[in-house]
Amino acid sequence: GQAMASTEEKAYEIMRELDVSYVLVIFGGLTGYSSDDINKFLWMVRIGGSTETGRHIKENDYYTPTGEFRVDREGSPVLLNCLMYKMCYYRFGQVYTEAKRPPGFDRVRNAEIGNKDFELDVLEEAYTTEHWLVRIYKVKDLDNRGLSRT
Repeated sequence: GQAMASTEEKAYEIMRELDVSYVLVIFGGLTGYSSDDINKFLWMVRIGGSTETGRHIKENDYYTPTGEFRVDREGSPVLLNCLMYKMCYYRFGQVYTEAKRPPGFDRVRNAEIGNKDFELDVLEEAYTTEHWLVRIYKVKDLDNRGLSRT
């Protein structure tokens, strides 16, 4: 939970410490599957923030100032830039999910995602199923300056 709730840089440290090679997310934004990891994400935030090493994770940081959990452009900058968001929505901003809707329209949250154009720094997409329900990423092998060795 701590890695998923963190920025890529912080998540990379956590994943390396745990010797993680691959990370999987379940994403329903294309198919409309509502039991995906974004809808369960706040539990990861709560659990991850409940430990001494996760004290930098504050649940309120993932909500809007009015207390909403949103993935659109009104969403919290912390949410829109955490690893979970980036893993679920990587390249999704280019995908049309419904007629008369903009690219990047999440069919579960009924919203156009707020952070569409980003690259991944510490992960590379290894596999995504046809309907994007399962997405697997490989943790990059970076040198001590953050540069990819591959």
